[in-house]
Amino acid sequence: MRRRQFITLIGAAAVAGPLTTALRATAQQPTAKIPRVGILSPASSDAAATLAAFRKGIRDLGYVEGQTIVLDFRLSKGDHNAFPELVLQLIRIPVTDSTNATQAAASATHTIPIVMAASGGDPVALGFAASLNKPGANVTGMLLFSVELSAKRLQVLKYAFPAIRRVAVLVNPTSAIGPTGLRDTQEAEKLLGVAINPIEVRIPDELRALQAATLAGSDGLIVTADAMFWNYRTIIIALASSMRIPALYPEREYADDGGLIAYGTNVPDHFRQAAGYVDRILRGDKPANLPIDASSKVDFVINSDRARPQACDLT
Repeated sequence: MRRRQFITLIGAAAVAGPLTTALRATAQQPTAKIPRVGILSPASSDAAATLAAFRKGIRDLGYVEGQTIVLDFRLSKGDHNAFPELVLQLIRIPVTDSTNATQAAASATHTIPIVMAASGGDPVALGFAASLNKPGANVTGMLLFSVELSAKRLQVLKYAFPAIRRVAVLVNPTSAIGPTGLRDTQEAEKLLGVAINPIEVRIPDELRALQAATLAGSDGLIVTADAMFWNYRTIIIALASSMRIPALYPEREYADDGGLIAYGTNVPDHFRQAAGYVDRILRGDKPANLPIDASSKVDFVINSDRARPQACDLT
């Protein structure tokens, strides 16, 4: 099986560029094998905004899904424990989108190209790459600076609502980046005079079981970056709304769906750019030589409807 036939995308962002004439010609040959890209993602549906953005990036590069490229989705629906089995299903293909997915894929294969689209962990510290400039192995792509914004989110919430004294922090301890985000938030609490109340949720069923009483005693909420939380964000938004407390979220989709404030990296944009890495590898570039990049774009969104005084207790 030739290396070009399969690529694995693991939460990465990339640059867009035109297909070469040679690749177009090869893809059009009736006897040529169509390249397959395996997508390992914690999304709950292949229609999720992140995966729709990746598909757009692929189309913008000239690929036609089902004709010149095949996309094979394996979705964990927010359950990080499902990744090892899903990786085995995709062991001959390429694509994922979170640090946990990257770890699972990188552990399963050292030869299939892996592209990160939204990985929040440090690939060097985690052993995926020798350096950011020259990864040196089969993993490349884009970093997602979400953990680094954890302390900043608490600062923003405190600045917007000076009266808050106790903030609940929703965290998934099984996530590769959740505990780090919580730790950074806790380090900032002393400087800001705010007490942190961690709320640990590991699986979707635990998230669905959360009651308003969980936030009792807290006058603010911060949600750490996690694919499971993103998938079930409407549950979290409704919980904060029922308690009438201000909440700050890690991605703009929360604000789009009714959350108060969102501050974080644009994840769908990372997936759109990830298509560029896939394209370059299909054209012959080696992941080992493709620098791992990071987007400096950060969304800061305030939902004007939720910001009305009657929407939450601002005192």
